[in-house]
Amino acid sequence: MAASSELRMDQLPSDPLLHVLSFLNYRDLVHCSYVNRRLNELSKHNPLWKSLCSKHWLLTDADRLQSGVSWYCLFKQYYRDLGRYIQYYPVLKRAWEQLKSFLQQRCPRMIASLKEGATEVELNDIEAQIGCRLPDDYRCSYRIHNGQKLVIPGLMGSMSLSNHYRSEVLLDVETAAGGFQQRKGMRRCLPLTFCFHTGLSQYMALQAAEGRRMYESFYPCPDQTAQDPSAIDMFITGSCFLEWFTTYVNNVVNGEYPIIRDQIFRYVHDKGCVATTGDITVSVSTSFLPELSSVHPPHFFFTYRIRIEMASSASPEAACQLDSRYWKITTSDGNVEEVQGPGVVGEFPVMTPGKVHEYASCTTFSTPSEYMEGHYTFHRLANKEEVFHVAIPRFHMVCPPFREPVVQTQKASTNHMPRLDDHDNDGEFCDEDGDGDDFGDLRGINMAALEGAWCPRHI
Repeated sequence: MAASSELRMDQLPSDPLLHVLSFLNYRDLVHCSYVNRRLNELSKHNPLWKSLCSKHWLLTDADRLQSGVSWYCLFKQYYRDLGRYIQYYPVLKRAWEQLKSFLQQRCPRMIASLKEGATEVELNDIEAQIGCRLPDDYRCSYRIHNGQKLVIPGLMGSMSLSNHYRSEVLLDVETAAGGFQQRKGMRRCLPLTFCFHTGLSQYMALQAAEGRRMYESFYPCPDQTAQDPSAIDMFITGSCFLEWFTTYVNNVVNGEYPIIRDQIFRYVHDKGCVATTGDITVSVSTSFLPELSSVHPPHFFFTYRIRIEMASSASPEAACQLDSRYWKITTSDGNVEEVQGPGVVGEFPVMTPGKVHEYASCTTFSTPSEYMEGHYTFHRLANKEEVFHVAIPRFHMVCPPFREPVVQTQKASTNHMPRLDDHDNDGEFCDEDGDGDDFGDLRGINMAALEGAWCPRHI
């Protein structure tokens, strides 16, 4: 009778075992190291941890050489410091690196405004100061960069009209803590951005309160029809910090926002919003301005930027001059308005082969979405009798989703507006009393910029 043979771990070849181990995540790999001596040795194999260091910490060979330790030890060092953020760190670190690479090429002076990352101790101290827990995705981003210095231009985008300018700074955590809201209407809200010119801030809700969902970001918008000044409507800009920040970075680095005078302008361009008539191409990008808008009363302010370009291949005889414009405007409630007038914003641009003319204008509506389309009328310079139309493509203007506060308010007038309904709050509201004066000015918001400071309608 043949003797039975036993398969022992120490007799198995290393290569197939290492191949199996390469499919494990870092937690399972650590667990394997406790099984026996052989797996303990194999689980510390450098190539295994090189892959994990690259995946979770975005580390390179140069980083390891500079550290002077093995990949296994390097992973442990980073895990001790940043382990609580391991699900967020690679996404946010990559977003920051992509953003800095883009800024270095297109807006180099912004790089100098970025601040070094905060420490765990500093973030813990901020939590103790405000009495609220900071979400881990926010903490992770601020470990990488603690916002930016209070300078212009702001990292989080700019907007400029003839009599209005906005540029939002990404606040460092210490400054943000100084603007933490505890009063009625804005309880438990931490400012994310700030604009020196308008006083506008985007906020993040650190608790589900007063109709806000935990960790969502928003622009506050005072309800001007309510007798209670603590009634604050909200234009929602993100469901959490990770989505809010990475969506913005993706738009920047992918060229969705134009760079004008070394600043990031938050115009959104639909790639299908282009029309070509003969040798002339017209494209349109749009932007919503929350600081000049309100939900109650319904007043939604948009700006649009139009680019008119004549092909460089056009013949010199094609040179022409713009005479007038025509708009057909359709609102979401079905109303149609037609507008026509001379030139564009007081100008009558002459188009020659290869020339580009850009201009910005603005308009206001009482509905949260609408679209515009139309045409320009040109005449040839060589023959003024030759008049023709150039199509302006249809472009849509849609405000961000908005939500009303969950407070009982007495309205001066009643307006029914579509809104982002809040079905997920489960009654989790902060109802603490004694938080101070409920009717004082909201810190971080220039009320004058939000109330009645409407620009005239230009079309």
